[in-house]
Amino acid sequence: MRHRIAGRRLGRTSEHRLALMRNMSTSLFDKERIQTTLQKAKELRSFAEKLITLSKKESLHARRLVLRDVHDKAVVSKLFDTLSARYSQRPGGYTRIIKLGPRRGDNAEMAIIELVDAEIGGAPEPAPAKDKKAAGSKKKKAGDAGKE
Repeated sequence: MRHRIAGRRLGRTSEHRLALMRNMSTSLFDKERIQTTLQKAKELRSFAEKLITLSKKESLHARRLVLRDVHDKAVVSKLFDTLSARYSQRPGGYTRIIKLGPRRGDNAEMAIIELVDAEIGGAPEPAPAKDKKAAGSKKKKAGDAGKE
């Protein structure tokens, strides 16, 4: 029975686990979306949300506590400047986990963990359908005129 045993070991020592959580949270705050295994994402969720809650205090002591876990000063400034302002009215639940299915090599369950209301620049916005139809009809008309 696993009564009163919190957290997952992830097959690592405690130092390795802490380093893993620190590195993954730094990447999450920097890129706002990362892909990892489902178990790591579930562990990262609580670790990262505690750091975001701490950053909402915006004091020197809170900044130093966050710097203990996030060693990149640019990411810490992003966390305190933009992310804490984004989540100032939200009482919790700053991350979202999206399941992807099994990984091809070892069948590990994969997931994407992302910040809620993330502004990710990698996803292009789809163009409205009307523009595509209009552009296609103009091409046909121009092509028909050349055949006559």
